[in-house]
Amino acid sequence: MAYDLLIRNGMVVDGTGKPQHRADVAVTNGKIVEIGTIRDGAKQTIDASDLVVAPGFVDPHTHYDAQIDWDPLVSCSSWHGVTSVVMGNCGVGIAPCRPEQREALAWDLVNVEGMSFNVLSQGVLWEWESFPEFMTAKRKGLGINLGFLMPLSPFRSYVMGEAAQERSATADETKAIAALLRQGMEAGALGFSTTVATQHVGYRGRPLACRLANRDELRAYAQVLRDLGYGSIEVNLGGAGSSILPAGSTELIDFLLTESQRPVTWLSVQTRSDQPTAHTELLANTTALINRGGIPQASCQPTEIQFNLRNPFIFGPYEVCHKLFNLPVAEQIQIYANPTFRAEFRDAYMRVPKAFSGQWHQIEVSKVKQAAHHSWIGQTITELSKRQNTDPLDTFFDMAIADDLGIEFNLPVLNCDAPLLKEVITDSRVLLGLSDGGAHVDMLCNTGYPTYLLGTWVRERQVMSLERAVQRLTSEPARFFGLHDRGVIAQGKAADLVIFDPRTVTAGDKEMLYDLPGGEGRFVQQAHGIHSVIVNGYLLFADGQHTGALPGQVLHTK
Repeated sequence: MAYDLLIRNGMVVDGTGKPQHRADVAVTNGKIVEIGTIRDGAKQTIDASDLVVAPGFVDPHTHYDAQIDWDPLVSCSSWHGVTSVVMGNCGVGIAPCRPEQREALAWDLVNVEGMSFNVLSQGVLWEWESFPEFMTAKRKGLGINLGFLMPLSPFRSYVMGEAAQERSATADETKAIAALLRQGMEAGALGFSTTVATQHVGYRGRPLACRLANRDELRAYAQVLRDLGYGSIEVNLGGAGSSILPAGSTELIDFLLTESQRPVTWLSVQTRSDQPTAHTELLANTTALINRGGIPQASCQPTEIQFNLRNPFIFGPYEVCHKLFNLPVAEQIQIYANPTFRAEFRDAYMRVPKAFSGQWHQIEVSKVKQAAHHSWIGQTITELSKRQNTDPLDTFFDMAIADDLGIEFNLPVLNCDAPLLKEVITDSRVLLGLSDGGAHVDMLCNTGYPTYLLGTWVRERQVMSLERAVQRLTSEPARFFGLHDRGVIAQGKAADLVIFDPRTVTAGDKEMLYDLPGGEGRFVQQAHGIHSVIVNGYLLFADGQHTGALPGQVLHTK
């Protein structure tokens, strides 16, 4: 018989963790139909000699909810061999949505996920109202597969209006929200997401709507999944890098596991050089929850951010900074200049250190707006404060004000100590991913984590086998979200495949690309060593070039 696609002579790493073996892989009608020595021909043949053939990678934590309206290739994830993404995480999103709520939901994405309001205004199509309509909206096409979690904030706002950011839902409102969640699940959603992280500030500096959901509400929403018998829950608990989760977090995960009888994934296990045992203590403290299906997510890449004071996201964990959100620059400058604010901010980060904790020796000036300040570039706040004989915190704010908040800073935040990060990524209790694809694009880019894992941790540092790394990138996230036809190379499974050179695969340097709606910029990370990316049996990328195909699908779980 003639197949649609035949991949010849590749080293198959099938995603199960089993040893690699040389084989041909045949595809027909978007499915893998034969694996082994194949003599028949095909409409299209790929020679995979000296290359690895693996299942397409599955990214379990992205925020491409808006980007899919203007970027059918869902970059940068697809560049790195990702063929399926899960979006709608952390309780924030843009559906369901009444027309009069569009601006508020867009500002939620600005505040929580660091997106540009101008980009959202020009790029989001808003051709939906309900969540099922959002999942199936007519866009420019889909390059890869999309899995949708239902973010709880817009569901509460859809039913409650502005009261969703002020109070818990009534019994009738809870019933209405639960009905919408059930409708979304029956239309193919993978589950729902929420957050209790204090840094997740909603429109006009108020709490993100889902943070105000009480236990009665959450019980009703969790029981939607229990009654259906499928789906999962994602929760952002905040407190990244700490050995102790924020108060009430373990009880919340326990509650959701009990009420839903479904798996729950939570954020996150990260490493911090100033708290070198925090990640091991956190895993030890949550082992009982993990054994019940409360699975933490972790990153395999260092997180270094570029930030400015116009977008106060990095200060979000401190309540004293919530008033800075969604203000004009002139009003932000007034707050930053206020001695009382500075004293309260200093007290907050010294009392309970978060991702930003006054690391003045690490915060380095990377860009300035005014040419007169060019000499600051490459200098740390500690160095500049010593030169100016001023307090580092005052130096930090005074420099920002002098540059009209145009100054940009670099800060290594999490996972920057390789021996510590090795302990996390080799721990079978965590789910690898946490790319945050589509979010914070003006600050960072970690969407290249699959090629980083394969290049840095497998080939260069040799901390795990290639088979184990591929398993972590494929079948583990697919199985968690109930994507039973993805994540492994086997007969009858979807033909999502990535072909790469194990000798050269790696994640490239991060760079700024000005391709967003309106010409705004975003950090991207190029992929190296990816030979082919195949989605549902169609060749999407060949040697890094898009073939023109758009074969992605909306993923369902049942």
